[in-house]
Amino acid sequence: MSLQKKIALLPGDGIGNEVMDEAVKVLRVIEKKYGHSFDLVTKLVGGAAIDEVGEPLPAETLTACEESDAILFGGVGGPKWDNLPPAQRPEVGALLPLRKHFSLFANLRPAGVTPALASFSPLKKEIVGDGFGYLVVRELTGDVYFGEKKSGDDFGSDLMIYHRHEVERIARVAFEQARSRKKKLLNVDKSNVLATSQFWRKIVCEIHEKEFSDITLDHLYIDNATMQVLTRPQDFDVILTGNLFGDILSDESAQLSGSIGMQASASLNADGFGLYEPMGGSAPDIAGKNLANPIAQIRSLSMLLKISFGLSEESAAIEAAIDRVLQKKIRTGDIWEEGCERVGTKEMGLAIIQELES
Repeated sequence: MSLQKKIALLPGDGIGNEVMDEAVKVLRVIEKKYGHSFDLVTKLVGGAAIDEVGEPLPAETLTACEESDAILFGGVGGPKWDNLPPAQRPEVGALLPLRKHFSLFANLRPAGVTPALASFSPLKKEIVGDGFGYLVVRELTGDVYFGEKKSGDDFGSDLMIYHRHEVERIARVAFEQARSRKKKLLNVDKSNVLATSQFWRKIVCEIHEKEFSDITLDHLYIDNATMQVLTRPQDFDVILTGNLFGDILSDESAQLSGSIGMQASASLNADGFGLYEPMGGSAPDIAGKNLANPIAQIRSLSMLLKISFGLSEESAAIEAAIDRVLQKKIRTGDIWEEGCERVGTKEMGLAIIQELES
């Protein structure tokens, strides 16, 4: 069945436009191959918006996002804007307001190593094996980042707080993800020390007992969890955690692939509206040089099609095309090793498109 949807494209700064171009080319192939119609509207965000109109998230950009069915985000920030007040910098003034405006509370971050890149992971070969994959589900709008903040000459304080409804809704997202995978969920907290984590675990266990008893639920403390993903990553499938711990754990997990330029993420609200972005950021040092790896941006598109639009077959086709390219040892510089063909951003995008069309 053909689908008609509108997507807001926010390339942002640095390599954003380069990798977004390759994702759009992939989307056009999907459009033609499966008979869909995607209306794409590109808007300014981040430092590019500051330079053009004086603010990181213009009203015109926000309106375009409101009128779209999903947002495909690039990356924002760079040294050019580092001297601005914190609230006006691209990273803070654009991405955080977008998350708040659309109530994007659930952050999904896949992590793992494909067989084709098993040798490239920083983990030992005997640990990686033939590859692995798991999903970090991070709560995105609560925790210590959003709690009351105080400071003085001799103290600083950030309130770590979660309310029942916040824990319930992110727990349900994680359990649903687990139900669609291997029916295994690991909850990560610090309930041996923190009252907030004790409350968090209590609510997670309640949701498990009442609504998801078919899912196997386990628990680890955050300090232990960060060690365990380095020593037995194959044992994990879906990991649920709060904002602070999720920030740490998801970035650690992303690097296990060998390059953060390989990983995508989704931020969702209760209605399924989502913002999809690569985890590598704007990488201004390689911008405009045809060096960036577009795979994370293309995988962000793949997640968008699957999660927000329900196009699982199309998403799987993109992932399969990426895997075949990597199996052919076609690599951008960040994942290049001896014996591989080194290509640029555009060439990697073309290789993926050729596999998708074949």
